[in-house]
Amino acid sequence: MPHEGPGAPLEIIAASLRRERNRAGLSLTEVARRAGLAKSTLSQLESGTGNPSVETLWALGVALDVPFSRLVEPERPKVRVIRAGKGPTVFAEHADYACTLLSACPSGARRDIYLVQGEPGKPRRSDPHMTGVVEHIVLCAGRARIGTTEAPEELLPGDYISYPGDVAHIFEALEPGTYGVEISEYS
Repeated sequence: MPHEGPGAPLEIIAASLRRERNRAGLSLTEVARRAGLAKSTLSQLESGTGNPSVETLWALGVALDVPFSRLVEPERPKVRVIRAGKGPTVFAEHADYACTLLSACPSGARRDIYLVQGEPGKPRRSDPHMTGVVEHIVLCAGRARIGTTEAPEELLPGDYISYPGDVAHIFEALEPGTYGVEISEYS
């Protein structure tokens, strides 16, 4: 999948990382250790340089105990339209997979909404997220194997799956142009 269109703005990611690290009262060294990253990598991300992958941002979210969306979400107006191909998108490191945040968890709610896209080839394998996360996906186009790594299900357009996101899981596109809407629910 070509990496066209905007990515999640680096200045938003940098400010979010600094804000959440300070909120948690953690040093750069401690957050980097918890996320399994080099301190220099985290320092670069907090200064607005680098090109973080989905895996890196998820690891940082787990290390900071915050949803992924809190690291990539720009300020939100009251009415929001995201045109196709224009939302804050982050790409996977080892799979032809992209994740676009559509809506972060508003006050009082415990969920984020994403558009997830994949192409046939290497599957997107996710490490466990924060305890209690449940992922819900409605496949919109294509065909994919989705779910826990141990027991993924094959989905067709219109099919829905829900599975624990706090265990290893997978999104494997089986046809070109595969995409769906994912809701991550936090307990």
